[in-house]
Amino acid sequence: MANLSQPEATNLAAGQNPPPEQQLQDHLDDHAFSFSPITLKKLPHLSDYLQDLRPAGPNPLDHNPFFHPSDGFYVNTSDIVLRQVACRLSPSGTIASPSHHLAYIRAGPRKQIFFDHCATRAAIVTCGGLCPGMNTVIRELVVGLWDLYGVRQIYGIKAGYRGFYSIHPIELNPKMVHNWHRRGGTVLETSRGGFDLTKIVDAIENHGFNQVYIIGGDGTMRGAVKIFEEVRRRKLKVGVTGIPKTVDNDVGIIDRSFGFQTAVEMAEQAIHAAHVEAESAVNGIGLVKLMGRSTGHIALHATLSSRDVDCCLIPETEFYLEGKGGLLEFLEQRLKERGHAVVVVAEGAGQDLIARTTAQKEERDESGNMVFLDVGAWLKTELKKWWDREHPHELFTVKYIDPTYMIRAVPANATDNLYCTLVAHSAIHGLMAGYSGFVTGPINANHAYIPLADVAQARNEVNIKDHKWEWVRSITNQPDFVKSKQNSV
Repeated sequence: MANLSQPEATNLAAGQNPPPEQQLQDHLDDHAFSFSPITLKKLPHLSDYLQDLRPAGPNPLDHNPFFHPSDGFYVNTSDIVLRQVACRLSPSGTIASPSHHLAYIRAGPRKQIFFDHCATRAAIVTCGGLCPGMNTVIRELVVGLWDLYGVRQIYGIKAGYRGFYSIHPIELNPKMVHNWHRRGGTVLETSRGGFDLTKIVDAIENHGFNQVYIIGGDGTMRGAVKIFEEVRRRKLKVGVTGIPKTVDNDVGIIDRSFGFQTAVEMAEQAIHAAHVEAESAVNGIGLVKLMGRSTGHIALHATLSSRDVDCCLIPETEFYLEGKGGLLEFLEQRLKERGHAVVVVAEGAGQDLIARTTAQKEERDESGNMVFLDVGAWLKTELKKWWDREHPHELFTVKYIDPTYMIRAVPANATDNLYCTLVAHSAIHGLMAGYSGFVTGPINANHAYIPLADVAQARNEVNIKDHKWEWVRSITNQPDFVKSKQNSV
């Protein structure tokens, strides 16, 4: 029997019930426990609407000299990935939450494939803004199709969705894409907008493409859902898969998107530069604006990595400037204590504080998103106004750094390059197995196939009740602006 602490021993001696933790341990020592029901998300397959579809044959990896398939190498439909792996047990040993568990089909090669390599014509397209790793994904799709499955008809669609119907596709091969992973941006070029469903699917049909790999963010994934649904409506033997690309890491369900870790690494360098500038000035403030329209993941992780940040502002939580507990009061105290401060703000934070004209309220970009005003430039102006008003004869400097386009344009780092390879190969295995209308990505570090529609609707926002956000506040010592505002009312 394990040694009991003095309070536990006293409780037992007095005939009292042991604490809940001890009750649970005693229960687990003697009993097994079971999970709540598991709901497996159905994954679309070409055979759902092509009743005469038959496998094209065994997987060519059987004869690949670099692979030695053995028991467990091939994945089947009984291999699943649980969405939630951390649960809480009640004292009786039952799962307290959630009421049911979601699961997804595990990604990987299958024994049987539904596309003959000689008849496969694959199209690859990149859409939306730039992100580190886009060229790596393209490269790995080309090399994977070529080397793993013997596909020789691989094409790149230039200039995003509009390229399907306005620009002739270019042929791709491993020799051409050999060094693409070392380059930032996308060699295939990209654009926003240009989504014309009928023209796109007509072009897919006219070019004879039967596999389509779509690389893009949440807006691009919503377009991919429509393409998949139209392909299914026309009963075409065309597999459609999405590969999520968002430097903000705002795509839901999956652990993270490719390029995110590179973005955090580069953002930390910008924060370091801002810290040096602020520390080298009298009453200096270093202000860094980072990507993050609706989520503050880059700002949060870069703040945690840097440890030089005094205040981190993200879209998920409000902040205010004036009054007790506001940003200006906090910075005033920081400058008195240290003589400098560093503020990191995500681009989507504080948008409700910036005055807009009627035209600005209605303005949208080509993807249909509201055009954000520059919160960094606005905050810099407000800080200068405040200092001139409160300390008119004292030195003060704000150094504003916006590294957005520097971060977006760099090649992926080693970790993201590896991630890009895994996600590209998983996408290939899925389409070859006849699945369609899916996204591939890691869930709890295991790659899975997720229905496109689910990913297009899911969001990955910072949970400000989570320990990570509390960790940020413990590092920066910034106020809880929401509570401060409530207390001041």
